[in-house]
Amino acid sequence: MEKLIEQFSIGLFFWQFILFVGLVLLLKKFAWKPILEAVNSREEGIKNALLAAENAKKDLANLQADNEKLLAEARAERDTMLKEAREIKEKMIADAKNEAQEQGNKMIAQAKASIESEKNAAMAELKAQVSTLSVEIAEKLLKQELANKENQTKLVEKMLADAKLN
Repeated sequence: MEKLIEQFSIGLFFWQFILFVGLVLLLKKFAWKPILEAVNSREEGIKNALLAAENAKKDLANLQADNEKLLAEARAERDTMLKEAREIKEKMIADAKNEAQEQGNKMIAQAKASIESEKNAAMAELKAQVSTLSVEIAEKLLKQELANKENQTKLVEKMLADAKLN
């Protein structure tokens, strides 16, 4: 450093200063504006990119919110559909049970009616057979009773006596 101070020359310093100022002026006139414009355009591009990124981030957040809303609506609709399906299933089961109960009651009523009609038919047939047998027995008894003259007279007198009492 001391060496530099000892060898210092004002003329050399003056010319170096003039060249430096001239270089600065030349740079200012020809290079400074394009460099500043490049830096400013770069800065503007970065700002635009940041704004675009921020807008994209907001759009993404909005899309996610919309997706969650749609998903929630879809879930609610699915739950509603499942609930309706369960209600329809329960209604169908209840209707089937009621119909089966009604059919069973109809079948029981038909069976009772069939049994009753068969019972009545059997009773009528039994009565017819009993009456036929009774008539045959009475006929045989009357033939035996009326075969004899003395028995005929006793029977007529008995019937007349019963007729007076009634």
